[in-house]
Amino acid sequence: MKEYLTKPENSLTPRLFVAATRQNDGKTTTCLGLFAAIQHKLEKVGYIKPIGQRFVKFHDHLIDEDTVLFDTTYDIHTPIESMSPVAIDGTFTRRFIDDPKGMHPVLVDSVLRAFDRSAYEKDMIIIEGSGHAGVGSIFNLSNAEVARLLGAKAIIVARGGIGKPVDEISLNKSLFDKFGVEVIGAILNKVDPSRMELVRQYTGKALEAMGIPLLGLIPDTETLTYPNLSQVVEAVEGRWLNGESTGENNRVRNIVVGAMTANSLIDYIKPGMLIITPGDREDILLLTIAACSVAGKRPLAGIVLTRNIQPSHHIMEMIAQTNIPVVISKGESYTVASRINSMTVKTQPQDADKIPVIKKLIADNVDLEMIMKKLNINV
Repeated sequence: MKEYLTKPENSLTPRLFVAATRQNDGKTTTCLGLFAAIQHKLEKVGYIKPIGQRFVKFHDHLIDEDTVLFDTTYDIHTPIESMSPVAIDGTFTRRFIDDPKGMHPVLVDSVLRAFDRSAYEKDMIIIEGSGHAGVGSIFNLSNAEVARLLGAKAIIVARGGIGKPVDEISLNKSLFDKFGVEVIGAILNKVDPSRMELVRQYTGKALEAMGIPLLGLIPDTETLTYPNLSQVVEAVEGRWLNGESTGENNRVRNIVVGAMTANSLIDYIKPGMLIITPGDREDILLLTIAACSVAGKRPLAGIVLTRNIQPSHHIMEMIAQTNIPVVISKGESYTVASRINSMTVKTQPQDADKIPVIKKLIADNVDLEMIMKKLNINV
């Protein structure tokens, strides 16, 4: 009979658990930047995301998407399956509820063995949580429980502001407190640059009264909110008609719906622009092709053709002679535009332009020395 671990064998490597108050508050961005900043202080830094909810298949393993991002971005020297031991698929919760006594020790053992492997010969390890402190409670492995299990101290990441983030940080801290996990501070992400000092002053005071140091404020940065064209294609359930290989990583900075005359549209065409138009608006397509044919002029992010209307054979031949990325979707133009505007843009492995921005944001705006001090790391 297999003997399951109930605590990690590694008790020496300093470990930091990074949680968030909500999904998409900037937890992965914070971890990416912290990893780079800590690497300037310590030679060997480890990473693990014990519980993953969004995953891809990688060499017969279900691997969390954020783990793939870390493995691609940094040379961590740890098997990727050890950095993402548990992936929550669509039937996982039901299977656990049917057999909690059988599954729980297996899950705990998987997390602990993966942690020991990920922390092996590391000077420090970052543990990325999955959402807020309570995520995973239904299978007795909430973020707070995992942090306790691994003997980690925690940082809470919240969205910038004064009242709401303090309330949310307080709520999350209460669950960490319940499991005996020390919260060493909070980081506010996506703070309005014009309100940085105001937020620092008042949110800092409110958190200080709760015994939570404010470790940093990360300003909202437009560059990190721009999706690439491949993300847009997924969001609008589109398919490529032209320029996929050269345009999939084009950054979409603005969108314009081609409901105007072609002559009016020409004034809107600029770098990073995505044009959304039905495929039968050949006047718009012809003018766009002409505008983009001038060397170095008006480089578009791309065109999304709507209502599943494909242009005439003649227009398609003209498009094929260009490098303009063109996608077709079954949605109406304004439906497609709404989907793009409401997208949650997560950093992906191919976002090479974003990674340096993230590293600099964390290095410039987070008190790394305070974090190292709280983890009893001397450098």
